[in-house]
Amino acid sequence: MSTAGKKRSIVKTISWRVIATTDTFLIALLLTRSIEIGLGIVSIELMTKMLLYYIHERGWANLEWGMEENTELEEE
Repeated sequence: MSTAGKKRSIVKTISWRVIATTDTFLIALLLTRSIEIGLGIVSIELMTKMLLYYIHERGWANLEWGMEENTELEEE
């Protein structure tokens, strides 16, 4: 059975948040034309969405649905 470890989930959470938070900042900047408001939005968004994504990722890591076994390692 394949499993996704907690360390992998944390790294995926951080890497995705960098991408998504940059996107949120650019959208906020475009709409408000204010760096201060954009930074305020992303400072809140960064923490809440990172926590939500990690919980979501760990939930999926505990499901076997859609996981495939790596048979290449077993054949060697």
